Amino acid sequence: MILDLARLMLFPALMAFAAASDLLTMTIPNRISLALLAGFVIMAPLSGMGLHEMLNHAGAGALVLVVAFGMFAMGWLGGGDAKVAAAAGLWFGFDHLLAYLVFASLFGGALTVLLLQIRQYPLPYPLTSQAWLMRLHDKQTGVPYGVALALGALVVYPETDWIKAIDLARFAIG
Repeated sequence: MILDLARLMLFPALMAFAAASDLLTMTIPNRISLALLAGFVIMAPLSGMGLHEMLNHAGAGALVLVVAFGMFAMGWLGGGDAKVAAAAGLWFGFDHLLAYLVFASLFGGALTVLLLQIRQYPLPYPLTSQAWLMRLHDKQTGVPYGVALALGALVVYPETDWIKAIDLARFAIG
């Protein structure tokens, strides 16, 4: 039961924390990526994942890390975003990696368009006392892409073996 709760809660909670952190501070602390990595290293063998499958997941995470750091070097993505994307790739493996990247890209595009539109208009005066809103509204500030990465992850995660292995009936109330 505890393993099922961890499968159900750990990854989504860490991704939601990454999104909130990026939205409010425009940074994703390294401890989130490290917690995702540690969570996978602990959860994979406890969930019965074999060595070959773990290496498959590690390969997916490494591929995302290489591509994302290339994007970071070009100034297209933040370093924290690159690390969180790679950690999510580790959890998804190649089986769900493409779906994750497609959803994250779609959410990222929508978020970018939304912010570009919102930034065209002045921020209402009552909201100007919020530092995080001022930072988010600033045209010189980037896009908190961690939000899109987390949304993409939360859409795809229910389709993974991490969730499909859980007997959700045990959690039903009544």
